[in-house]
Amino acid sequence: MIRADITQADPVPFFEDHHYEIREMVQRFAAEVVAPRAAKIDENKEFPHETVAEMRELGLLGVPFSEEWGGTGLDYLAYTIVVEELARVCGTTAITVAAHTSLGTNPIYAFGTDRQKEKYLRKLASGEMLGAFGLTEPGAGSDAGATKTTAVKDGDEWIINGTKVYCTNGTHAGTVIITTRTNPDVQGPGGVTAFIVERGFDGIKLGTLEDKLGLRASDTRELVFENVRVPDENRLGEEGGGFKKFMQTLDAGRISIGAMSLGLAQGALDVALPYANERKQFGQRIGEFGALQERMADMAVGIHTARLACYHAAALKDRGHSTNFAGAIAKLHASEIAMHTIDNAIQIMGGNGYSREYPVERMFRDAKLCEIGEGTSEIQRMVIARSLLKSVSI
Repeated sequence: MIRADITQADPVPFFEDHHYEIREMVQRFAAEVVAPRAAKIDENKEFPHETVAEMRELGLLGVPFSEEWGGTGLDYLAYTIVVEELARVCGTTAITVAAHTSLGTNPIYAFGTDRQKEKYLRKLASGEMLGAFGLTEPGAGSDAGATKTTAVKDGDEWIINGTKVYCTNGTHAGTVIITTRTNPDVQGPGGVTAFIVERGFDGIKLGTLEDKLGLRASDTRELVFENVRVPDENRLGEEGGGFKKFMQTLDAGRISIGAMSLGLAQGALDVALPYANERKQFGQRIGEFGALQERMADMAVGIHTARLACYHAAALKDRGHSTNFAGAIAKLHASEIAMHTIDNAIQIMGGNGYSREYPVERMFRDAKLCEIGEGTSEIQRMVIARSLLKSVSI
C-alpha cells in the first residue's frame, strides 16, 4: 500500500526518540501482520487471537504501564501512537488494545492497591490476560450515574447482581472492572462503587454477543451477574467513589478513541490519494480535478488538527495534568474528522470506495463507533461547555 506519509513527515514537538521508534515498529507490524488479516476477520467476525498473542510478545498490551508491574514502561503518548497506527489498517485490532489498556487495565494501575496490582496488574500489563470494563447498562448509557447493578455487603464479600452491556473483550477477558450501586439510599453517582471481578467467579454468565455495524471482529458482549460473590479486597477504591474514578478513566480513554479515529482517517487517506493519482476519467487523473483536490486538502487539514489534538491531550496526561477538557476535544474532533474524511475518501473513489474491494468501506463502518463509545459527541460537547463555563469568573 502507498501511504500518505507526508501528513506525518514533519518533526512532532511532543516526540522524543522512543516515540519515533515505536511508531516505526508498529507501522511495520501493522503493514506486515495486521493489514493482511483485517478484511477476513471483519467478514467472518473472528476475534484476532493470533494478532493479540503477537502484540503481547511485542509489549503492545502494556505500553503506558511501568516495568515494575509488567508493562513496557513507556508513556501515554507512545500508547496513543500505537492505537493510531493499528487503526490505520484495522479498527478491530485498535479497539481491542484500547479497551484492554485504557479501560480494563489503567483503573487498576491508577487506583488499585498494591495487592490488587500484584494479583491482576502484572498479568494485564504483560498481556498474559485481557481486561474489560463494564459501565453501560440497559438503562444507563450516557447517564452512567443511573447504574442499577447492585453490590450488597455480606461479611468480607459483596454479592453482585445486574447486567452490563457493550463490554469490549468481555468474552475473552480475565477481569472486568464494573460499577455497582452499594448504597441504595443514595441516588446518582454518590452511591456507586467499583469492583474488579474475575471472570472465573461463580455466577458470571455470557449474555448477547453483539452483531455490529462495524468493528465486527471486536468482541462486544453482554455480561450478566447473578449472585456473584466478590471479596472486599477487590473493591477498587472507597465505597461511593466508583463514579468519580470511572469518569477519570474515561477522560484518559477518550484520548485513545481519538487516536483510533485519527488512525482510521489516516488509513482512508492512505487509500484515496494513490487512487486519485492513478485513476483517469475524461482523459486525466481524477486527482487533477479541482473539486477532488479540495476534498483531499480538507482531509489533510482535518487529520493534521486531529493529530495535534490527540497528541496534546496525551502529552498533558503524561505531565500529570487533567485531560477532561483536552481529552473531550480530541475525541470529539478526531471522531467527527474520521467520519468526514472517510466519507470523502469513498466519494473520491466512487463505486470502488463503496465496494468491499477497498478497505474504506470497512473503515467507514468502523469509524461510527468513535462518535458513540466512551461518551457520544453530544456528551463531549457538554463536557467542553461545562469546562468553559467553570473557567469564567463570576
